[in-house]
Amino acid sequence: MTVKTRFAPSPTGYLHVGGARTALYSWLYAKSQGGEFVLRIEDTDIERSTQAAVDAILEGMQWMGLDWDEGPYYQTKRFDRYNEVVDQLLAEDKAYKCYAPKDLLDEIRAEQEANKEMARYDANHPKIVAVNQAAKEGDPCVIRFRNPTEGSVAFDDQIRGRIEISNSQMDDLIIRRTDGAPTYNFCVVVDDWDMAITHVVRGEDHINNTPRQINIYHALGAPVPVFAHCAMILGDDGAKLSKRHGAVSVMQYRDEGYLPNALNNYLVRLGWSHGDQEIFSTAEMIEFFSLDNVSKSASAFNTDKLLWLNNHYIKTSEPEYVAKYLQWHLDAQEISLAKGPAITEVIQLVGERCHTLIELAQQSRYFYEDFAEFEAGAAKKHLRGVAREPLELALSKLEALNDWSTENLHGVIEAVCSELEIGMGKIGMPLRVAVTGGGQSPSVDATMQLIGQERVVARIKMALAFIAEREANAQ
Repeated sequence: MTVKTRFAPSPTGYLHVGGARTALYSWLYAKSQGGEFVLRIEDTDIERSTQAAVDAILEGMQWMGLDWDEGPYYQTKRFDRYNEVVDQLLAEDKAYKCYAPKDLLDEIRAEQEANKEMARYDANHPKIVAVNQAAKEGDPCVIRFRNPTEGSVAFDDQIRGRIEISNSQMDDLIIRRTDGAPTYNFCVVVDDWDMAITHVVRGEDHINNTPRQINIYHALGAPVPVFAHCAMILGDDGAKLSKRHGAVSVMQYRDEGYLPNALNNYLVRLGWSHGDQEIFSTAEMIEFFSLDNVSKSASAFNTDKLLWLNNHYIKTSEPEYVAKYLQWHLDAQEISLAKGPAITEVIQLVGERCHTLIELAQQSRYFYEDFAEFEAGAAKKHLRGVAREPLELALSKLEALNDWSTENLHGVIEAVCSELEIGMGKIGMPLRVAVTGGGQSPSVDATMQLIGQERVVARIKMALAFIAEREANAQ
C-alpha cells in the first residue's frame, strides 16, 4: 500500500503557524514512507473563502519547500461528485431529506436545554416528524446522514491512542444544505476516499469530527484512513497562539527575516523529538520523522529559540541558499548589488553576527552603497583628533598597496601600530567607522578587502575631512 497524506486548509485566512506545522508533519510522514503528499483547498465556505487566502497558502507552502505530488484540488470544483454521492446515500436510505426550518430547530433546542437534556437534532421529535410529513416535493430541505443509533465508533489515533465515542452522542449530520452546498464533514470523506488518502494528520480540533466521518466512510463502503491529531500550539505566555503573539502567518516569518529551513526545523521540534537532537536537515527530518514520537501535549512557541535557530542557519547554510532568500530583503531595503562584491562573500563575512535576514541586509549595505554621514555615536567616539595621524598613515599605505588581500590589509594595520607605537584599537576602530560608517563590523581587514580599494580610500579621506572640520569647529 502506498502511503498518501494530505494537507487541506480552508482559504478563509492565511497559512498560520499551526497549519504550517500540520502541513510539515503530513509532508514529512509521506516522504518518510516513500509515499505521496496531496494539497487540497477546502473552499466550500464560499462567503469567507478568498482568492487572496488561496494565493497566500500556496505561497507559504512553496516558501517552506513543501512540494505536493497532487493538487491543488478545489472542493468547489467537485460539487457534481458530492451530489452524486448524496444521491447514492439517499437511494440506499442512508440519508434523508429534512424540511424542519431553523427557527423550529432553535425552539426544540431551547426546550431540550430547559429540560436539561442533551441539545441535539432528533429526527423522531413529534414537531420534526409533523413538518416532514406535511412537506411537499420541492420545498426547501437539507439532506441529513442517517447516523447509526447503536454501538460506538472507535479508532486508534497515532498520537493519542484509542478513542471511542458512542453513536448515541451523535445526531444526524447535515451533508447538504438547503442551498445545495455540501458540508465540510461530508466533502472531506468523499475527497479522502477518491484521492486514496491513507493517513490523515490534522489538528486536535478535528477529533470530534472524526467519529462522524468514520460512520460516513462505513456507509459508503470506503476504507477508513489512519488518523493522527496534533496538539495545539500555545504562545510564549501559555495562551492559545493568536495574532497578539506576533507573527503567526508563515509569510510574516519570511517578512521578518527567517529562513524557511530555520522555521521548518523549529516547527518540526514543536511537538516532535528524536532523542536530544535539535538541529535537523531536511533529509534528517524525513529519515527520522515518526508519528509515534509526536507529543499529545500542547507546545509553547518560543521566539528566542527560533531566533537562535535562524542565526545558526544563516551561519552554517551554503551562502547561495541564504542569498536566495536574502534577495527579497535587499529589494525591500532598496539595496542594489550592481556595484560591489559577490553577495555570497558578504554573507560569509557578516552572517555570523545576524539573527535575521533583515539584519543581514542592513549590515550588507555599506559594501554596496556609499554613505553621506557617519553614525553619530561612533563618529563622536572614534573620529577624533587623536585618530587623524593613524588614519593618515594608513591611508598612505593603503593607496600604495598593489595586492588588495586580507593578509596585506592586516599587515598595513600592524605596520601603522608598529610605526606609531599604538595599540590595535587606536587604528582599528577609527578605520572601522571610516570605511563602514558605523562602529560595528566583522574584522576590519576582511571588511576592507570586500569593500574594495577605491571606496576604502575615498571613505578614509571623508573621515579625515570630518575630523578636520570637527577640530576647526572646536577652536
